[in-house]
Amino acid sequence: MITTAELRVGMVIEDEGQIYEVLACQHHRMSQSRAVYRTTLQSLETGGVVERSFMSGTKLREVPVTKREKTYIYDEGDKAVFMDVENYEQVGFLKSHLGPQAKYLRENMEVLGVYVDGKLATIELPANVVLTVSNTVPGIKGDSVSNMMKPATMDTGLEVQVPLFIKEGDKIRVDTRTNAYVERVKE
Repeated sequence: MITTAELRVGMVIEDEGQIYEVLACQHHRMSQSRAVYRTTLQSLETGGVVERSFMSGTKLREVPVTKREKTYIYDEGDKAVFMDVENYEQVGFLKSHLGPQAKYLRENMEVLGVYVDGKLATIELPANVVLTVSNTVPGIKGDSVSNMMKPATMDTGLEVQVPLFIKEGDKIRVDTRTNAYVERVKE
């Protein structure tokens, strides 16, 4: 058990039966009242973000978390199948639990499996992935003066806003946290 004074960003805690990762934590005290810790928490089960306030001295359970390297292999119906790099064990993970992250998955992609209390809770993607543009409208010559963007569909089905000079077949780097174009990748 930990107290609210020990809360740190990145810590995984249990509150009211739910398991959360601490995204932000702020100590707040108004005159002549007890200190309060305001937190922003993300549920590891649903991915939802909630704001919670805890009175100073509140005890919470810190949940043990381990991360293991995994490789995405293939889709099997509504599951994505990952293989553990160390022991070659394969595990299926529901794509609905991955949410929008499922559109970043490519065969043989290295990811991290996050285990909470010994059970696979979520998958962490790398910060950037390289995807191939499968469909986009052609840019018009002379439109490069301003940094205008156009929609592009990747080979995984993901839609990203890209600069006008990007064309079909180009490989681009995409930030998995913000779904934003980073750069064109030269082969």
